[in-house]
Amino acid sequence: DQGVDVSALAARRDELATSGRTAVLVAVDGQAVGLIALADAVRDTSAAAVAALHDMGVQVVMISGDNEATARRIAGQLGIDTVLAEVLPGDKAAEVARLQQAGRKVAMVGDGVNDAPALALATVGIAMGGAGTAVALETADVALMGDDLATLPFAVGLSRQAARIIKQNLALSVAVIALLVVATLGGWAGIGTAVLLHEGSTMVVVANSLRLLGYGR
Repeated sequence: DQGVDVSALAARRDELATSGRTAVLVAVDGQAVGLIALADAVRDTSAAAVAALHDMGVQVVMISGDNEATARRIAGQLGIDTVLAEVLPGDKAAEVARLQQAGRKVAMVGDGVNDAPALALATVGIAMGGAGTAVALETADVALMGDDLATLPFAVGLSRQAARIIKQNLALSVAVIALLVVATLGGWAGIGTAVLLHEGSTMVVVANSLRLLGYGR
């Protein structure tokens, strides 16, 4: 775009890309003089987080704007299943839509302005709260208060446990109400007994829900 001839550095640039580095070309007075090789550092907890998600039956997909070689190198270190590389910022939402059209329920994890459309479109949008931009936090359904992906498996597991407890509580409530309707209409239970059983079931529901406080301990 700047009219700089970079052909002399093309071979070295491609070599770095193959090894998983991103090359930034440097020019002085319109002449290409060198390049800087950049590489993302993988956090120590990220691989464990991906492994925990796999154990929970979650498929992990990396959507990256970086070159194919770099994205695949990092994905290999983390044990990520699928890599979608060289994706433009505006196309992240399209990739989420494509996965949903394939019948997948998609949880999108992001923190930037460019992630907001994908966060809004996903089945569940999850923003990394520590470094997340305001628009990402506003758009997401869930905000993890920190930048550590290790909290993601915990959030998924807690959500699943909460869903199970909600179903249990609904089933118990419906069963008690049905029992009280039959007992009252049949003359087997008076108003005092009905109130006692109804309020007693409410306490059971509350106690069952409080089990979530001990999740993960």
